[in-house]
Amino acid sequence: MRGDYQQLVDEISAALGAPATLEDRDFGLIAFGAHEGDDDEVMDPVRTRSILQRRSSAAVRAWFEAFGIARAKTALRIPPDPAAGVFKGRICLPVRHRGIVHGYVWLLDDGHLTDLELGSRGAPPDPRIAQAMETAARIGALLADEARAGSELGDLLRELLVAQPDGQPAAAAALRDALRDSLRFAPGAPLTLVAVVPWDTSDTDAAPLPSLPGLLAACALPAGGGPADGPAAGADETEPAARPGSGRNGRAGSAGLPQAAAPVPALAALVRLRASGASAPAHTVAEHLLRSPRASAGPAEGRAPRGGTRGGSGHPPPPRPGAAGIGGGTRELTDLPATWREALDAARAAHAEPRLGPITQWDAIGPYRMLTALPGTAPDPAIGPLLAPAHAELARTAEVFLDCAGQASRTAHALGIHRQTLYYRLGRVEKLTGLDLDDGEHRLLLHMALKAARL
Repeated sequence: MRGDYQQLVDEISAALGAPATLEDRDFGLIAFGAHEGDDDEVMDPVRTRSILQRRSSAAVRAWFEAFGIARAKTALRIPPDPAAGVFKGRICLPVRHRGIVHGYVWLLDDGHLTDLELGSRGAPPDPRIAQAMETAARIGALLADEARAGSELGDLLRELLVAQPDGQPAAAAALRDALRDSLRFAPGAPLTLVAVVPWDTSDTDAAPLPSLPGLLAACALPAGGGPADGPAAGADETEPAARPGSGRNGRAGSAGLPQAAAPVPALAALVRLRASGASAPAHTVAEHLLRSPRASAGPAEGRAPRGGTRGGSGHPPPPRPGAAGIGGGTRELTDLPATWREALDAARAAHAEPRLGPITQWDAIGPYRMLTALPGTAPDPAIGPLLAPAHAELARTAEVFLDCAGQASRTAHALGIHRQTLYYRLGRVEKLTGLDLDDGEHRLLLHMALKAARL
């Protein structure tokens, strides 16, 4: 099908004598026509980036969408904007099918299209534009068919991943038959799943997923809740914490603990591998999906990043991007529910711990393999007070201290503080939690609880 798109894009380029590029509605590259000539300014940075990175940036997308391309039914002229890297103007042909926009064809205008009538304001379009719009409509029909086929495969994948154990064989058989009929899958080929967290599902008319080597099907699923957010970075550690319901040894009662977070949507992408253990296709799919506008996270409110705030400046952490996890490989479709849990756990770990991400595999997440398997409950009562926003710096200090195996000199160096300051903070941690940092079991509890609070 990719060859069909290329042929149609070449038809438009030939009809108008201008380089053409086809992108989906998320501005992901599908096909592009040959660029001839020695003028580097015609091949402006926006088109170059789209071809080399297979996607336009969010800023470029916002600039083009400001001209109403998502609502347009006829060709639009987009003026140049050198400040945005758009050295030459463009003509945008919306690619629609049955009233839904599925993508855009972009034509670079080196000057010879300036007087071309586009058919706006009641005037008839130039015959070349009319021909190009007819071709764009054929592209729209192909994209709609692809989206429909992808949606059906995605529905079958979702049914398998959420099925009860006794229903998994039948769901796997239905998915196997559909994949075989689509000529995308040969039984016995190695497979894995990629999880992207979070994934925006608000656009019900979203474009189909890109055609990438090995990408067989995809669907949105709830990622599941986890412990509520931990301490907010940059909070003042001297401010007293609110500890309703606290009891002996400084332990907070359940009334004073954060509650479990609500489930967030995740994307499950089924990927065919070239060989068992060869995860390169899964990494390629994950990288592409993470560049989608739908793979995004809001500000990390209430969470303390690994490095905390710089110098205690009190600035809030920046918004965190999405993260992707890759499960283990399998040749059996009935194993995919377990592979999905691995991929999702890896994505949650990468989202919680920046040093793991933005893409990681399940076998590389270390202790998070155990932590992500725990039910999404509130934190242990012992560390509830430590997770109050007022004690963000204390929580960060405790986690870095435990990550450094309790070595004071390494911890002080990592935090950029004096050892006496470190000892003072650790003493306050012990008072707040009632835990003894010289006790191995207490250290283990604190360490795991702090990491679990990120999820």
